[in-house]
Amino acid sequence: MSFLAQTMRQMLRHVPNRSLLTAGAMRPLSISPVIEQQNKPATESVDISAIAKDQQKECLSICERINRQVQKSEEGRLFAVVHLCGKQFKVTPGDIILVEGYWPPTIGDEISLDKVLLAGARDFTLVGRPILEPGLILVKATVVEKTLSHTKTHFRKKRRKQYMRINFQRSPHTMVRINSIELARPVDGNGDGEASSRRLF
Repeated sequence: MSFLAQTMRQMLRHVPNRSLLTAGAMRPLSISPVIEQQNKPATESVDISAIAKDQQKECLSICERINRQVQKSEEGRLFAVVHLCGKQFKVTPGDIILVEGYWPPTIGDEISLDKVLLAGARDFTLVGRPILEPGLILVKATVVEKTLSHTKTHFRKKRRKQYMRINFQRSPHTMVRINSIELARPVDGNGDGEASSRRLF
């Protein structure tokens, strides 16, 4: 460290203009060259309200197109990403999903999956923040089967200690068939303010 300090002192003694040396010794903090930073033109003021109005018009036109497609039944096959028992499943009508672990519904129960994170079709996608507004997308499902998983073997051994244990485990599984995915009402251009404040379980 002292060697570095000595060399810096010697360099400062030999250079008559010290300000140039210290300015060159400091590295610029940005990636762009120093010349571009000095010759940067003054930033123009941007009209934020005009941009917001343009974005709102575009949002409303997109919502109108989606509603027209849904009214004419031209949206095609709908899909959805639902949150169920701590996991996310991408589902379409007719799919069968496997829910691992204990889940109360019994065989034959018709249920509605309310936590829809995302829904879409061929030409559009509705993304929730974090979930879509309740009642916008209806995902109906039926519990088809409740079984146990295959037998898992849990074997423990400590060598030279005459210690061996073997356990078998079967966890409950539930098979759910997705009956239908429907857009319940027209899409409006408003945000999901109500959905973010409401909690669903």
